[in-house]
Amino acid sequence: MTDRIYLDHAATTPMLPEAIAAVEEGMRRWANPSSPHAEGRAARAALEDARARIAAAYGWAHEVVLTSGASESLYLALRRSMAERRLITAVEHDAVLRHSEGAKVLPVLSDGTLNLDALRDAIGPGVLLCVQRTNSETGVIQPIEAIGQIVKAAGGILLVDAAQMPARASAAVLRHADLVAVSAHKRGGPPGIGALFVRDFAKLLPMGGQEKGYRAGTENLPGALGFAAAVEVPEEMDRLYTLRARLEAALPGVEVVGAANSRSPLIGAYRMPGVSSAAQLIRFDMAGISVSAGSACASGSLRPSHVMSAMGWDEPALREVVRVSFGRGTTEAEVDAFAAAWCDIADEARARAA
Repeated sequence: MTDRIYLDHAATTPMLPEAIAAVEEGMRRWANPSSPHAEGRAARAALEDARARIAAAYGWAHEVVLTSGASESLYLALRRSMAERRLITAVEHDAVLRHSEGAKVLPVLSDGTLNLDALRDAIGPGVLLCVQRTNSETGVIQPIEAIGQIVKAAGGILLVDAAQMPARASAAVLRHADLVAVSAHKRGGPPGIGALFVRDFAKLLPMGGQEKGYRAGTENLPGALGFAAAVEVPEEMDRLYTLRARLEAALPGVEVVGAANSRSPLIGAYRMPGVSSAAQLIRFDMAGISVSAGSACASGSLRPSHVMSAMGWDEPALREVVRVSFGRGTTEAEVDAFAAAWCDIADEARARAA
């Protein structure tokens, strides 16, 4: 499998050597961090050090609740917040949609960004808005600065899904968000660990157990150490911007989803007219290239992307898009190989249609 090309880093990315070493260290510290004896106290000290390192890597100066991942963090924020009402955007991750019964869904513009006029009409004191900073299917970045100002002026609560956001990527999120969901395995850390950043515990209902009473369950010390080690390794954003630009320049006439908006260099979504996403995935996989048709939680289903639908895409176009996502190990040669495979598949489709 070593000769395959992996371009699905938005689903999960390989663990960094630093994270693997930290997890191994944590597994040797087998004691329960909640135990009062010497072994437990040592494990607690290591856990709190990891918590502080995670917060520092993101630049977060408030509370950190360690969870099993971004999905649980979003669940806690959506279900345990003190919000009177909840708002979500029409392009949120499935993890948000599953826990947002009764929430008002706000529309987005054709470029995938939140309709700010709709937000102004719906937000109010004690109302929570959940918004994904970087869309996991398209890479479109929401205008968090403008959104945060509107929510704050109205006395609302801002929850940001930042699972796809590099630790040092957005000061605006940290400046405006009340709650932030993050995940380790998207950033080179281990699966099964994430965090909910909380500006003020008064906005969250306690539930007993660990994590200062805001989450139950034995703390995952190996995961926390791996998470801290991973996010302390900087991500080369400029290099990734260059790689994505190289790819898009090599795809003549390609339709880029969200091209008119600011996009993360980690994610690109591209339409190949006349070839379904499912057919493309098969062809790329046969060529030794791993990509996806959307977020990992939804790409295995046959239903069309709700994100693309919300942006105004119709059948069959919204079923002809694949997602390419980049990571620390992505190379120019891999990007060129994907572009060559794309052109071959597209050329065959045009020949069949002629």
